[in-house]
Amino acid sequence: MHFPVNIPIGHSSSIPVHFVCETLSYFVGYRYYVYLRRHTVDQISDHNRLLIFIGAAFGAFIGSHVVGVLENPTLLSHFGLIYFMGNKTIVGGMLGGLIGVELTKKRIGVTVSSGDMMVYPLILAMIIGRTGCFLAGLEDGTYGIASNLPWAINFGDGIRRHPTNLYEIVFWLLLWIVLQMIEKKHPFADGARFKLFMASYLLFRLLVEFIKPDYFFSFGLSVIQLVCIGGILYYYKVFLYPVKLLKNHA
Repeated sequence: MHFPVNIPIGHSSSIPVHFVCETLSYFVGYRYYVYLRRHTVDQISDHNRLLIFIGAAFGAFIGSHVVGVLENPTLLSHFGLIYFMGNKTIVGGMLGGLIGVELTKKRIGVTVSSGDMMVYPLILAMIIGRTGCFLAGLEDGTYGIASNLPWAINFGDGIRRHPTNLYEIVFWLLLWIVLQMIEKKHPFADGARFKLFMASYLLFRLLVEFIKPDYFFSFGLSVIQLVCIGGILYYYKVFLYPVKLLKNHA
């Protein structure tokens, strides 16, 4: 396989598969959410759901680009609108979206969880999106450091690397399976599914960043890892009191 993978159009043009996968992730993820909401009793009205979506989108946009810009402090001298728009990260998007949702819910008076119904659609969207990241090769910047492991992949520069985007796909699949297995035996408390979703991903990213070519400060951590630690501290109860995630023990 040669990276990046593109879909040829005519003799001289092509469409990046990464762009196709990213577009599909939004579309398929949203359609899956609509399907789940149609088959679930939603305590949040359509109007409030729309406001929450707007808050999430705005927060995710700001958070994704701010953390993306800060990811490499040595390049901050290049800061400008183009640089701002060209740098983004999922961790920043998730936490920024969380802040946007919480502020919106507080403003409109919604107290029940709005994220539980989004967990499986988000996982599906992330799997599709990360597939695009993998097929983009070096252009996407989500690859790992050099490795001699049997499954290491040459993304086009002659260096065999950790396919960290594939690791993430495996993580999402395992998380989906584990959540489904838990829910079959023990119903989650309100908001617990989303808390597990966020806490698990933040922990995964904190660890996987050690095998990615990030900018690391002298104390051994990257900006992404510091943001992950902040998010993990926010969800500390998930790790200290996991039994409270279950409905009968909440």
